[in-house]
Amino acid sequence: MSAIDPSPIATIRRFGRFHTRFIGALGDDLHGSGFGLTEGRVLYELAQRDGWRAGELARELGLDPAYLSRLLKRFVDVGWLERARAAGDGRAYELRLTEAGQVAFVRLDEASRRQADTILSRLAGSEQASLVSALERAQTLLSGAASPQPAVIIREHRPGDIGWVISAHGRLYAEVYGWDISFEALVAEIAAKFLREFRPGQERCLIAEIDGVPVGSAFVVRESDEVAKLRLVLVETRAQGLGLGKRLVREAIAFACAAGYRRMTLWTNDILHAARAIYIAEGFRLVAEEKHHSFGKDLVGQNWEREL
Repeated sequence: MSAIDPSPIATIRRFGRFHTRFIGALGDDLHGSGFGLTEGRVLYELAQRDGWRAGELARELGLDPAYLSRLLKRFVDVGWLERARAAGDGRAYELRLTEAGQVAFVRLDEASRRQADTILSRLAGSEQASLVSALERAQTLLSGAASPQPAVIIREHRPGDIGWVISAHGRLYAEVYGWDISFEALVAEIAAKFLREFRPGQERCLIAEIDGVPVGSAFVVRESDEVAKLRLVLVETRAQGLGLGKRLVREAIAFACAAGYRRMTLWTNDILHAARAIYIAEGFRLVAEEKHHSFGKDLVGQNWEREL
C-alpha cells in the first residue's frame, strides 16, 4: 500500500482528467483544431525541424513504432509528409513536412494560441502571473529538471500589498505557532494606521517578491524624530532559506539611517528564533522582556533596539 497521502494522489488524477477534457485531448479536437492529441504532437515535432527518422521520433515521443508508422503513412497519404533516403545511409528515411503539412501545422498552432489567449483573457493580470508561475513550477517538478534561480526583488509597497501583508501574517502565525485571529486583528490595526498616517521619506513598507509574487515584508514606521520602529517582518515558509529576512531587515535599517533616525527599535516574542537570530546579527540588543498572554498563547515579549 502506498505511504503517500491519498489526497495529493487524488488531486493529481483529478487534474489529469480535467486537463485532458479541457484541451480536447480525449477526442479529435485538440485545442479546437480538429486534430487528435497524438496526431497534433507528432505534427508539432515534425514542424520543428526536418530530418527526423521514424525510430528517433518514436523514442522522443514514447510512441509504439508500429503505431507511429501507421500515423506517418496517413500523413504521407494526405500529402503532409515526404520521406527521403538519409544521406550516407540508404536503409534509413528522413522525414520532412510538405508545404501542405506546414499549412496543417499552422492551423494547429493558431488553434493552440487562440485557446491559450482565451484562457488568459478570463483572468486578471495577477491571476495570469500566478497561473504561469504555477505551470512553470509544475513542469520543473514533474520533469526533475533543476529549478531555475528565482527572480527575487525587494520593492516599496503598491496598492493591494497591505492586504496581502495582513493575510500572510494571520495565516502563517496560525499555521506555525497556533496563534488565534486576534493576532491578525492586531496586524490589521498596525497596517491600517501605516496607510492612514503614511509619511513618505520617513516611513517605508518593503515587499519581497519571488517571480512577481509577494513572499515577505518589513515596515519602518516613525516613533519620533530620532527613533524608527521595525515592524511586521515576515518571510513566507516557501521562501525561507534564501536570506530574504536578512535582506529585508538590512534594507529597513539602511532606509532608517538615510531618513535621519538615530535609533531603531522593535518588539517581538522569544519563540521567533529565526527572526531573533537576524536581529542579533544586525546589531540589535535585547533591552527588556515581559511575559504576557496574547493571541491565545502564553508568550514572552521582547523589546530590542540598535543605534543607527
